[in-house]
Amino acid sequence: MQPRIGVITIGVDDLEAAVRFYRDGLGLPTEGIVGTEFEHGAIAVFDLQYGLKLSLFPRDDLARDAEIEKSDRSPTEFSLGQNVRSEREVDAVMRQAVEAGARLVKPAAKTFWGGYSGYFQDPDGHLWEILFNPAFLPED
Repeated sequence: MQPRIGVITIGVDDLEAAVRFYRDGLGLPTEGIVGTEFEHGAIAVFDLQYGLKLSLFPRDDLARDAEIEKSDRSPTEFSLGQNVRSEREVDAVMRQAVEAGARLVKPAAKTFWGGYSGYFQDPDGHLWEILFNPAFLPED
């Protein structure tokens, strides 16, 4: 298998509210909700970095599409990590997320591994880590 992840899809309870959080609150670019002409097809797609998209899909419709039972929320199943260029940027992104409606889980602080990070949950409970890890700086 070639390790090429192109889309990360997360289930949301309220698609319109989730779009407001990610688009208006965090400033991620999107064309908004698309696919409404299809029954159970409404989604929102956000551009992250070249070749990577974040897709929001109503949880009921995601379960239906995958043909599995809808489960309870579980923020400890995975986290999404955004590696930024400085501790100051970690603090700025964390502040922006909280102002947009995220729940602060763990304030940003120095880490045991030599970096700096903090956690928040989006309005649907998805766990995000905002971190500064000099060993894994993104290439823009």
